[in-house]
Amino acid sequence: MSGHSKWATTKHKKAAADAKRSSLFSKLSRNITVAAKEGGDPNPDNNASLAAAIEKAKGYSLPKDKIKTAIDKAFASGKDAANYETVTYEGYGPAGIGVFCEALTDNRNRTAADVRAAFSHHGGNLATSGAVAFQFDRKGQIIIPKIIEGDGKKIADRPNGAAGDPDEFEMLIIEAGADDFEDAEDEWVVYTEATDLMAVKKAIEAEGVETKGAELTMIANQPSTVTAVDAKKVMRLIDRLEELEDLQNVYHTMDITDEIAAALEEE
Repeated sequence: MSGHSKWATTKHKKAAADAKRSSLFSKLSRNITVAAKEGGDPNPDNNASLAAAIEKAKGYSLPKDKIKTAIDKAFASGKDAANYETVTYEGYGPAGIGVFCEALTDNRNRTAADVRAAFSHHGGNLATSGAVAFQFDRKGQIIIPKIIEGDGKKIADRPNGAAGDPDEFEMLIIEAGADDFEDAEDEWVVYTEATDLMAVKKAIEAEGVETKGAELTMIANQPSTVTAVDAKKVMRLIDRLEELEDLQNVYHTMDITDEIAAALEEE
């Protein structure tokens, strides 16, 4: 297990910034609705996809009432019925970086046009289905704070159990069934097999360690190295795609080295 990667650090910081966008709650709610509907059960104990969607939403502080409303919408009828479908888009950004997008949409034509325009305006192009997907592996991802927060503030003398000690933490997650972990400064990012996400999360929590969120993600299996100039171009494309209301997740194959991370922070 590695325990260190700027890729995870930068990705998580990006996610934290996304949490400030007004559209995030809408995206999280839509994700819950579709997971509940496709799983055919409003009970997350019987619906693994819904459980993961709820955990992700909790990680971004989506209120409980909004979670309930999103689940109810999945089984509503008439004008209140949810008619979203899952669509993926694959393409290449500047410097040939692979980009994989996951969307939940009620209008394929609108979404496709928006995604195509984003790629076109930022030096990229859409590709055929399967052209990029093989460059990623589906994984589970669990965020674990190293210290417990109280009253909105971090309490330095209150480590989050084993999460406060790197060696002890590594042993804990190995026994819980995790594949790998990365150091994201104040937090750990733990990776699992996609099908093991909730089981590993429960095993970690059973040892008294609090988790902040869990979700399914796509990890580039062969990250590509680019220049700082190209990295900024790629992130402009990623930012534009993430602003689209229909897109739930946007993944890329760019390797975020220390130098690239520093350059991106200057943007």
